[in-house]
Amino acid sequence: MPSPAATSDKRQHIIETAYALFKSGGFHATGIDRIIADAEVAKMTMYRHFPSKDGLIVEVLRFRTDRFNTQLDELAATVATADEKIATIFDWYERWFRSPEFHGCLFAHALAEFGDARHPVFQAVAGHKDGLRQRLRDILEAEMPADRAESAATALFMLLEGATLLAQMGQGDAAMRDVRQAASSILAIPAQQ
Repeated sequence: MPSPAATSDKRQHIIETAYALFKSGGFHATGIDRIIADAEVAKMTMYRHFPSKDGLIVEVLRFRTDRFNTQLDELAATVATADEKIATIFDWYERWFRSPEFHGCLFAHALAEFGDARHPVFQAVAGHKDGLRQRLRDILEAEMPADRAESAATALFMLLEGATLLAQMGQGDAAMRDVRQAASSILAIPAQQ
């Protein structure tokens, strides 16, 4: 019987293999047999860890969310002010857009393929996106009233989502330049009384 560590390693290997395949080929277009072949695991091993493809997709999205949050947490720890923390998020996006591994947003692709709000994949996407908006709001609440932070965070979130789409169209540098300029305006506008 395999050790718990070996089982955990095999499970993680399947997740990472599926992540790479889903990222480049899409969710519906990537079959379980392809994942099994690329991960070099037995069918029984795959189904022991992931009885359904939807369950595997949710775990892949959770893996990507955890990696994203860890990266942003590490960056945030290097700076102090809200403006600096927001700038590190923008820097992360800019590096991502320039990365040879950039294929657009995995979560946006998942949303396009799983549009039913009751579907677990849709819910995983919503959780990730809400988490980013919440992160932005939490950063801004340190330096502005909660209602203004909520509004500004939503605006920044929408800018980043739009920039990601433009980056997928080959316009990432211009998009991030515009995001930074728009963010500067959003964050400098005094709250209306």
